[in-house]
Amino acid sequence: MIRPLAVARPELPAGIVAIPIRTALVRPGDDLAAIVAQAVRNIARPGDVVAVSETAVAIAQGEFVAAEHVRPSRIAYALSRRAGALATVNQPESLQLVIDRAGARKVLYAAAMHVIGRLRGRRGVFYEIMGEAITAIDGYTGTLPPYERAIVLAPREPDRVSEEMAQRCGVACAVVDANDLEKAKVLGASARVERGIVERALLGNPHGNGDEQTPIVVLKWRGVAANPLLVAAS
Repeated sequence: MIRPLAVARPELPAGIVAIPIRTALVRPGDDLAAIVAQAVRNIARPGDVVAVSETAVAIAQGEFVAAEHVRPSRIAYALSRRAGALATVNQPESLQLVIDRAGARKVLYAAAMHVIGRLRGRRGVFYEIMGEAITAIDGYTGTLPPYERAIVLAPREPDRVSEEMAQRCGVACAVVDANDLEKAKVLGASARVERGIVERALLGNPHGNGDEQTPIVVLKWRGVAANPLLVAAS
């Protein structure tokens, strides 16, 4: 039996619920829109938002690299040892992909400015400077074989993917990046999705960050006022 989870956050109107949906293991080349449509059939209704994990989208697109296929440089090894335990860049293979994208000079500059920022009480400078070069890469997590050593890259054309899934499902859809650190970002969405509300509704990460195998979350509105998940039709 599927049990909806009430999304109780002070910054959100009461009445939003999240329903995690389990699917078969997503594999490269899968028709993800068909998988999503089948998974949410008889669950999602017009007015809902179907949030799909960016990792599932990227894997279906083949946008990942096995860590064993990456040869980290000395810079990658040196800097990764100094990263926080939960940082993507604490893995030398992941950091090497960042270096390959942005160049060693920019990475070293960002690392130096990060140290200066920490001394001044400012955090996250490295990520601010690196921008898309680092946010486009997820480190391997050690969960859910056979992807426990896969470095997942950013999905291609998340807005287009969201529109395609919405057409197949008959409800609004979004591609989202959420984690257990209370961070969530809508990477792409179909028409009328209120991205800020969806992001805040997913801060608790109902997708899960382990082996739950629930890459889909259906967000429903059960309040009495206008549905905050969708922009009002003009």
